[in-house]
Amino acid sequence: MVRVKVCGITNLEDALVAAAAGADALGFNFWPESPRHIEARRAAELIAYLPPFITPVGVVVNESHAGVEHLARASGVRAVQLHGDELPEDAAALAAAGLTVIKAFRVGPGFRPQRLRDYAAAGAFLLDTRVKGKRGGTGKPFDWSVARRASPYGRILLAGGLTPENIADAIRQAQPWGVDVCTGVEKKPGVKDHKRLREFIRRAKREAAS
Repeated sequence: MVRVKVCGITNLEDALVAAAAGADALGFNFWPESPRHIEARRAAELIAYLPPFITPVGVVVNESHAGVEHLARASGVRAVQLHGDELPEDAAALAAAGLTVIKAFRVGPGFRPQRLRDYAAAGAFLLDTRVKGKRGGTGKPFDWSVARRASPYGRILLAGGLTPENIADAIRQAQPWGVDVCTGVEKKPGVKDHKRLREFIRRAKREAAS
């Protein structure tokens, strides 16, 4: 079964709709420069309403170890997504502190899936599209065959330009462990379109079960 992570959650209504629709994880962006930024205290308020089977994930960019651990304690996230230029030793230190680590990689020309081998402490790898000046939320897909080639190195979360319209094809081509959606189900940054969100999750789960 393909896991579905809905990223860029900023409000309770979106969180509850995603949970009811069958999301497996919700992403809370702690990077201050993100248009979907949320404070740890506010994330904690939303997470308190989530059922226990939903994994809350904190998204950080080049944050210190102490900073990540503080955000995790303050918010209640159980996993952290490293979306910057973090090193393998950063992932290892956070995993040793008891956090599930998702290391994000931006895929562009010349990307080598073998890089994932260096991050043995990561529980999963998120592959997103490389767009100059952006850290996620690009709304643009990359060559999904890259994700399939990366699968021998760990659990792959496919991201980048996923929508209700293309998610079935993406799963068939990439064969990922999970998928991550943000802009493809938004009305505007930080506000989800509930119809598209439900349809995305429905199609992802249906394709995974077929």
